[in-house]
Amino acid sequence: MNAERSIATQIVELIQADQLEVGSHLPAQMLADRLRVSRSPVNEALSLLHEKGVLRRERNRGFFLAQPVAKRVSDVVEQLGLPETDLITDVYFRIAEDRLKGLLEDDFSEQLIRSRYGLTNAQLTAVLARISQEGWAERKPGYGWQFSNMLTTPDSLLQSYRLRLALEPAALLEPGYRLDPKVLERCRAAEMHLLNGGIETDTADQLHDRGVRFHESLVEASGNPFFVDTIKRVNRVRRLLSYRSMQHRERYTLHCKQHLHVLDLLERERNEEASIALREHLSHTLDALSKISGILKP
Repeated sequence: MNAERSIATQIVELIQADQLEVGSHLPAQMLADRLRVSRSPVNEALSLLHEKGVLRRERNRGFFLAQPVAKRVSDVVEQLGLPETDLITDVYFRIAEDRLKGLLEDDFSEQLIRSRYGLTNAQLTAVLARISQEGWAERKPGYGWQFSNMLTTPDSLLQSYRLRLALEPAALLEPGYRLDPKVLERCRAAEMHLLNGGIETDTADQLHDRGVRFHESLVEASGNPFFVDTIKRVNRVRRLLSYRSMQHRERYTLHCKQHLHVLDLLERERNEEASIALREHLSHTLDALSKISGILKP
């Protein structure tokens, strides 16, 4: 696993992906939700981007985009001298990999994680907060922590896709379904980024997040909070295994083309056809994962 990009770099990437204009508000909680981290590292990253002149801070209002970010992320990172990697994310994936390899028991203590991965108290709190937020470990009553039994086997990942297969196509058929044109274009731009080289260059975390944002955006357009809540819960916990499957990236070219086809149908308000296309896409993914399930085993 390559070291993942820092929170500040990921915020710059979101600014570009969403094509935010100068003056756009960047709420910390929104960014924390999008990046699936706690607000503390987001606030630190926002302060850093403020120091670099990318953002401006308004008293009691938060941070706003101060200048356009039109260059490639790598160019912006180099120009501003942003940290390229995030220790918390790096340790997060090391813990995930050790868990999948069976090197960490079901029950564990904070002291074990602190000493095993060389963390400060603040870093320990941050990494456990992310793991807890994503649902694959929780604090035990009294003392210690416990890993969840969910999504620690290949069958668990396949089961999560079968649940999505039942729900996501149905969401596109909800009365009043509407995918905002700006969201549609953002999704389309993300797919084109991948087809233009991102499949090979993006980190596993970025690939996972792009896929999650695509599917959650489609479901959110249904306006049905039960669909939205269920899909978000599944996506929070399936990361533990799904990022490992990205060792096989050759399947992503077809996936991107399937995503674009669904978007084209939704743009023309042909939702029934889009629902069928989304079902075929998820079925194809489920079949592909079944064939490479060996790499998901400890």
